Amino acid sequence: MNGPLSSAAMLGAPSRGFGVRVMRYRTSLVPVAVFAFFFILQLVISPTKYSYFDFNYMSTGGAALALAAMGETIIVLSGGFDLSAGAVISLVNVVMASTMHDTLVSQIGIGFAGLAVGGVVGAFNGFFVAVLRLQSIVVTLSAMFIVDGCTLLIMDKPGGQLPAGFSRFFTGDAIPGILPGPVAVLVAAVVIWSLLKNTRLGTAIYAVGSDESAAGHAGIGVRWTKFITFVIGGCFYGAAGAFVSAQTGSADPLVGDTLLLPIFAAVVVGGTTLGGGRGGCFGSIIAAYILMIVINMLLVLNVPSYYSSLAEGVILVIAALAQSVGAKSRIGLSLAWLTARWNAWRIGALPRNLPPPCPPASAEADRRSGSAAARAFAPWLVRNEDTLRFAVPSYIAFGLVVVITALVLGVGTLNAHYFNSLIVLCGFLAILALGQGAVIITGGLDLSVPWTIALCAIVLTTLAPGSNAAALWAVPVALAVGLLIGLCNGIGVIFFGLPSIVCTLASNAILEGIALVYCNGTPSGFAPPAVHWFMTKTLLGVTPVVWFLGLFVVAATVLLERTVLGRRFYAVGNSNQAAYLSGVNVPVTTTLAYMVSGFCSALVGILLSGFDGQATLGMGDEYLLPSIAVVVVGGTLITGGRGHYLGMVGGVLLLVALQTLLAGTTLPIAGRNIIFGLVILGAVISLRERST
Repeated sequence: MNGPLSSAAMLGAPSRGFGVRVMRYRTSLVPVAVFAFFFILQLVISPTKYSYFDFNYMSTGGAALALAAMGETIIVLSGGFDLSAGAVISLVNVVMASTMHDTLVSQIGIGFAGLAVGGVVGAFNGFFVAVLRLQSIVVTLSAMFIVDGCTLLIMDKPGGQLPAGFSRFFTGDAIPGILPGPVAVLVAAVVIWSLLKNTRLGTAIYAVGSDESAAGHAGIGVRWTKFITFVIGGCFYGAAGAFVSAQTGSADPLVGDTLLLPIFAAVVVGGTTLGGGRGGCFGSIIAAYILMIVINMLLVLNVPSYYSSLAEGVILVIAALAQSVGAKSRIGLSLAWLTARWNAWRIGALPRNLPPPCPPASAEADRRSGSAAARAFAPWLVRNEDTLRFAVPSYIAFGLVVVITALVLGVGTLNAHYFNSLIVLCGFLAILALGQGAVIITGGLDLSVPWTIALCAIVLTTLAPGSNAAALWAVPVALAVGLLIGLCNGIGVIFFGLPSIVCTLASNAILEGIALVYCNGTPSGFAPPAVHWFMTKTLLGVTPVVWFLGLFVVAATVLLERTVLGRRFYAVGNSNQAAYLSGVNVPVTTTLAYMVSGFCSALVGILLSGFDGQATLGMGDEYLLPSIAVVVVGGTLITGGRGHYLGMVGGVLLLVALQTLLAGTTLPIAGRNIIFGLVILGAVISLRERST
């Protein structure tokens, strides 16, 4: 028993135990190693010696992002997404700055109230996601709009002031000269997470994120777990808002808008798997400081600040790709698929090279054939019953909004000028609806729309500054840029296996950096006169773009409903596997959907530059949520596989008419945002109820 063999076994046992421990904590060890690398690199390039002041400064700078990333991580672990994190931080910031007084009771009470505000928003999201079983993406997008409106109602511009004592408590020293306050806050947050992780709720969060169905069969309350997860995540956002308030000492209703991308980047870089079930908050904290160090290094190297969004987007993509490395990863499977495709092409065994299958001869096939023939001769309303059921409500609601507009603003407002202007304003969303709709029908989402619009507009006005002759080649170049962006998004989603929300969110940040670098931070030039005439002048009594939009609607309807490509979009959205087994080239089809979206965004950028006369930074920001909203309100299923372009056009008419009505009233923009978000959420709920 004490011979060489047993000795080797005894020596090997600790080694195997160590390896098991390393594999168990690898999602945290990798961010720590990356942090150590960048930290040492920062020390090397820094012109001054690292001191306690630098330690305090660094811990303060990344604490808010770390707390927000912890909240997002918990929600992602359960299989969800939360796009309202930045909006919640802004809301907590203005609430605290406008209500806190310079007394200990007020500071403690309002501090906990900030956590409660985040928890209430989380409960709002959790109710619709867990109880009504709506998609977390569309719910939190709507919540973001509603929360932004509430924030602007409280404070529509920067202002307010927090007591100096509150700021010192969070950003000062917990132990003078030894332990900064932010580090103590994060230690407390990690302790809370560790305690939560080792409870039954923590186990349930991981189980639901890994396999919701299996968790339900194991007796775990899936709905309750999801609901409480959103509440906990909201409380962490509240803590982040409180820390931002202490850090700045004042309020800014837009302070959280720039945090959404870094939050998701920290989650992914920290090793948490998007889709749920693996990861943890400790890695997200380390990743938040990795992002901060990278940005600080750019500043030390005198790199312009607009490279920061480019760096954050690239880091997010690299981290997401690192999670999928392996032979059985999407990248490995994509390479295997391309190899098989190449070999099949060489021997002529692609589906298009094979003879068509024999027609079915069974009784079941005869029954289906007979039913298909019966449908062919059925009345038009019967054949299109499903489409009408989801598309018509948006047109009915549009009619009601027009009637209300006449009652509120007067019948005289409903003249030819009103409808001409309405159609022109609808044009931007109608074009975006085709691209976003194609992506949503295939089961994805395109969040790169804002800066695709801005970049393509900047490209046009730079290449053809006020020149019609140059516009002849500048317009095709801008459209080609949009197609290239869509191609890159499609490759990222399909061949590299990135979730569409992560890929396109990172793409949007990268495009922002590219646009800022390209124009050196300031767009120059004006739109070509022909494009400006097309968007603002008159042809046969209406704006020229109105005639174009009529043709576009017809072409878009034919594309989605009457072409092979359109039918393949629907097939992929219903089931990737079934579409593949039916001979559909799923990767190419999905990539083409993103290319359609990129093309449509580029076209909107060109038209917007003509409408405004020039390109501006952020000109596409206000079109992200509406581009998704009109598709959903028009009856398209957010998870893909169902929808009709004419229904999307109805959604466009409804939302633009509603915006026009609200703009004509004395209701502040904050109230309009709230109403707009509630309308979207209500439409999603009503469509969900009819689809079950």
